[in-house]
Amino acid sequence: MSKTLNGSPDLSEFIKEAYGSPEQLAAVLDLGIEMLFYLEEDTFERKDVQHVASAMRLVRDVLRQGN
Repeated sequence: MSKTLNGSPDLSEFIKEAYGSPEQLAAVLDLGIEMLFYLEEDTFERKDVQHVASAMRLVRDVLRQGN
């Protein structure tokens, strides 16, 4: 997933477009936090790990665009 803000200043709209709602993005990030503590072989599906990494990348990219 490689999304950008495309000049849109409204972060809440961008999150809604990418994840459906802030709550859904928060759920993905919560899963990521859990993964960081307990990640072992065969603990999580690869697809789930990649989804969390994409969400973290999105947050990182949005924060970088604000600088």
